[in-house]
Amino acid sequence: MNLEEVAKRAGVSTATVSRVLNNLDVVRSATRARVLKAVAELNYHPNLHARTLAGGKSHTIGLIASNMENPFFFDIFRSLEAHARLAGYEVVVANTDYDPDRLVRGVRLMIGRRVAGLAMVVSEMDPGLIEELANARIPCVFYDVGAARGNITNIRVDYSRGIRCIVGHLHSLGHRRLAFIGHHSSLGPTSEREKAFVESVSHLQPAVEWQTAADRDGLEGGRLAARQLLSQGFQPTAIVCVNDFTAAGVLRELRDRGLSVPRDVSLTGFDNITLSEFCDPPLTTIDIPRDEIGRLAFAALDPGDEAAPQGREIVIEPRLVLRGSTAPPQSRRKP
Repeated sequence: MNLEEVAKRAGVSTATVSRVLNNLDVVRSATRARVLKAVAELNYHPNLHARTLAGGKSHTIGLIASNMENPFFFDIFRSLEAHARLAGYEVVVANTDYDPDRLVRGVRLMIGRRVAGLAMVVSEMDPGLIEELANARIPCVFYDVGAARGNITNIRVDYSRGIRCIVGHLHSLGHRRLAFIGHHSSLGPTSEREKAFVESVSHLQPAVEWQTAADRDGLEGGRLAARQLLSQGFQPTAIVCVNDFTAAGVLRELRDRGLSVPRDVSLTGFDNITLSEFCDPPLTTIDIPRDEIGRLAFAALDPGDEAAPQGREIVIEPRLVLRGSTAPPQSRRKP
């Protein structure tokens, strides 16, 4: 399969196909869609590194992440990159911004670069992507989404357990009005946390009131979601956030409204990124070991290790970290 065949199928020039594959904005949307359809139908992968591979062997690992602005993703990249560098490999990175189409394009470009292995630290997924990666026959590892098989390792976190730990902690402190703030609620890993929250609060006795809100992932997203929640008249005594990055934005909105954490509202995060420890007050959160995830991801991909564990399902158990952002609600405090 070559560039000319893709161009013929799409009814465009080879130069146009090249522009689309390099994600240049000079191509019209309709033309871009036609080219990408032809690429998918022909299962075409451009060999971008054919001239640079010494002896036909790649020394490049690919990593695709949902949001490199979020320190959680960057921490995993940094760990994987450190292990790859020690083994003589470089790491190339692509960011999807939670867009399944960008994920698919990123995967195909990585395969075209003939990477020696591919790690996907993402929350979004395309239904046919796992089958495509299985057919590519390069070592792959997913974090958050995916299914273990042959050449694909899947690393996942028991998010439900982490959320149950947080909700149980807040309930034990006496909180009876809880809120959950998330992002991209249609995506598996984030919706799993929201679902776990709803299930947890629904079974609590004595019963609690609860609400949910969501915006985009990040500081501003957390701020806007908290604004939406509080503007609706609901006054939670505790807010559970989908991650620490979002929680930092929620903290800013609470302060702008004259609310003190944890005196007026308790606040929790998830992930235990370094930022959570340096917030004021430091965030109660769930620890997800990013260094270990990066190490496990590279171990599954390591092209130099014939005994590298591929095709496994690896489950990470979360751990509750108690800090200063949670306390009993004012109604339960002793005078």
